[in-house]
Amino acid sequence: MSEAKDQNENSGQEPENQPEAADQQPTADALGQAEAILNEAAAGAEAEAEQPEDAGVVETELRNDLLRLQAEYVNYRKRVERDRAVARENAVQSVLNTLLPVLDDIDAARAHGDLADGPFASIANKLDGILAQHGLERINEAGVEFDPNIHEALLRQAVPEIPADHVGQVLRTGYRKGTIILRAAQVLVATGE
Repeated sequence: MSEAKDQNENSGQEPENQPEAADQQPTADALGQAEAILNEAAAGAEAEAEQPEDAGVVETELRNDLLRLQAEYVNYRKRVERDRAVARENAVQSVLNTLLPVLDDIDAARAHGDLADGPFASIANKLDGILAQHGLERINEAGVEFDPNIHEALLRQAVPEIPADHVGQVLRTGYRKGTIILRAAQVLVATGE
């Protein structure tokens, strides 16, 4: 006790300040906690030499603490990777949503024959290919059964050779990315009459 008092007097610090400084060490992150445990283990090595019967208990506790920290770090890393994947997916969906009006204009130009050939046809085909690589799918099939999850019914009308409750005509193309519907297809539903 007198040695600690002498050291405190030599360092210019009061004994009350040392516990506060130890409490202020950042141990929030896993690496900081691991370093603290390793420092305790090094300091505890001297104590183990004095108390051999408690050495096994201390070693087991330290090993368990390190395993717990390692598991926490692995879980944290997996959670960060999952969050990054979700953020990346949300960014791609956001870009695809902003491009939907452009795709509508390209579809209208194709319908009028303006993109039959030439440089703009090549650009439109490249754009379609790139968007397909990112998982964008068109919902524009006529004759399929009406599904309110991917279709938006605008009209009900008799369409020759199309059974009731099937898509008679696609009025505006819909789009999806995987299982997420970016925009439902606006369709005419056949009445079957």
